[in-house]
Amino acid sequence: MTAIQLRTDFAATPTPLRQPWQHVVGSGHATLALRADWQAQLVQAHRDLGFRHVRFHGILDDDMGTLVMQSDQLLYSFFNTDRIFDFLLSIGMKPLVELSFMPRTLSSGGNIVFHYQGNITPPKDYSQWGELVRRIAQHWVDRYGIDEVATWPFECWNEPNLPAFWTGTQNDYFKLYKSTALALKSVDPRLEIGGPVTSENAWLDDFLAWCGKEGLPVDFLSTHYYPTDALGATNTDTVSQLAGAPRGVMRERALEARAAAAGRPLYYTEWNITSNPRDSMHDSSFCAALAARIVMSVDDVVDAYSWWTFTDIFEENYLPSVPYHGGFGLVNLYGVPKPVYRALQMLRELGDERFALEVDHPTVVAWAGRPQAMADAEASVVLVNQAMPRHPIDTEAVRLHVAPPAGRRAHRVEVARIDADHANPERAWHEIGSPEYPSPAQVALLFDASTLRYEPVQFEAVDGGIELALDLAPQSAQHVRVTWEATA
Repeated sequence: MTAIQLRTDFAATPTPLRQPWQHVVGSGHATLALRADWQAQLVQAHRDLGFRHVRFHGILDDDMGTLVMQSDQLLYSFFNTDRIFDFLLSIGMKPLVELSFMPRTLSSGGNIVFHYQGNITPPKDYSQWGELVRRIAQHWVDRYGIDEVATWPFECWNEPNLPAFWTGTQNDYFKLYKSTALALKSVDPRLEIGGPVTSENAWLDDFLAWCGKEGLPVDFLSTHYYPTDALGATNTDTVSQLAGAPRGVMRERALEARAAAAGRPLYYTEWNITSNPRDSMHDSSFCAALAARIVMSVDDVVDAYSWWTFTDIFEENYLPSVPYHGGFGLVNLYGVPKPVYRALQMLRELGDERFALEVDHPTVVAWAGRPQAMADAEASVVLVNQAMPRHPIDTEAVRLHVAPPAGRRAHRVEVARIDADHANPERAWHEIGSPEYPSPAQVALLFDASTLRYEPVQFEAVDGGIELALDLAPQSAQHVRVTWEATA
């Protein structure tokens, strides 16, 4: 086969690489954050991937005890929220606070969502909702200080354009946002509030126009989009949805939202490769390759890009027990990194400086980068070979030329791979008999199978730089790490 010729020059002037996927990561439900295993897995993800905020539903739900009625008295309790936020701050993270769902005592109806019965109705009294928001925000400011809480973005609700999450009208949501925004700003104008937190980029123009008319603050624009949204047919299987999704749909939708944001920060606070919470693709190298391509395609467009979710400890329908069940998580129930987790580790090594690397190929994409602190020591190239289901894809040969920074030469080149044969713990699980409840020794085996293994590769000195040959398997990712040394 004819090799794809790729070149990048680390003596050239780089451009910024923003890595907005590190800003925030999702987690299903607030009470899960009180679990020891959830907390241990977040520590691991923060350490390895650099996440700064975490977002979850239901901080106002009855199971959090935030507001309940007892003996005809409203009882406010912020103990559980404090335990979660104390933990986040202790590990160097922060919350992105989604104010949801409706405490039953404030609700206008009994409609619920999910196994944990989040109430999705508007408040029967918007002033009481505003008082709850004011009290909880004031409590957090008193406890953590305004300088800290001012760094926590606040969202009003979750996906109010969907009947599954909001029984009210669009105007009812706008009223809820108004009550929320005024309550937060009454505590301190520095508290940041955004919306409309819709699915599929919905309501953005209507929301901003209404807030402008009402004189309401919108400190950031927040919405959601999944590549499976592109067809809009919720009863279509995810393979068909992805097969029909335009290749650049995630960037296209982000550019539309960027235009609507009119200079405000743009936060996508949910995305994944599919919106199906039980899809085997989530556990595969396909997910790793597609996720890497998507996040890099929006790097210059969005300010936050939150993967839904960091862990398979997730109970919207029920809490599963099978280690590999196609869950949303970057790690499985036992904290074993999936291929997509390892792909994000590769992208993190691109750092904050990006070097030109042009690729004109239907399935292969690549990026070159380095952390500023590693300018004279190390360089990274990440390559992906990816196609949507039912689209053609083959193993591709690549010839990569890397030019060094001034006064440097290559000392060592290593490559790590994610494909069917590398960093594939699901396959290892099947090879040991697919146990539903693996023993500690079996979990350790899965961790080992998930590891990125950097192996030295041969390279040639060519035109003042180096060249190396790579073969990219279908639905795969590779990380080339170059270590430099001084020429004299």
